[in-house]
Amino acid sequence: MRITIDLDDPIPPFNQLVGQIKQAVASGALAPGDPLPSIRQLANDLDLNQKTVAKAYRLLERDRVIQPRGYRGSFVHPEARAHAEFDLQGWMHKQLTACVSALRDRGATDPEIRVAFNNLLANRGPEDTRHD
Repeated sequence: MRITIDLDDPIPPFNQLVGQIKQAVASGALAPGDPLPSIRQLANDLDLNQKTVAKAYRLLERDRVIQPRGYRGSFVHPEARAHAEFDLQGWMHKQLTACVSALRDRGATDPEIRVAFNNLLANRGPEDTRHD
């Protein structure tokens, strides 16, 4: 598997890395149990900051595409193929679009939606109307 990062691409490098690893899993180029390069090694190979690669690996772990095995490194998750094609960002966009449309249909204004959303993220109830 060959990974290339285009620093002139508007897509952030960590997203490019996530996308290419997911694509490699979906195509079978990476199989369950295959080892991935260490964060340090991949950062050096791609001339990226280690934090960028670490962020990509965290997102891949969250999506159950890779799994860490302590000091032994990271490996392709046993169920990676099933998870590699799921687009969390696209799914969230679809869900939020439907929710915002329903709220607007009921007469909520964008500022009201923002306040409600911010309160929800901050675990505050509807009675707390502070503006962030």
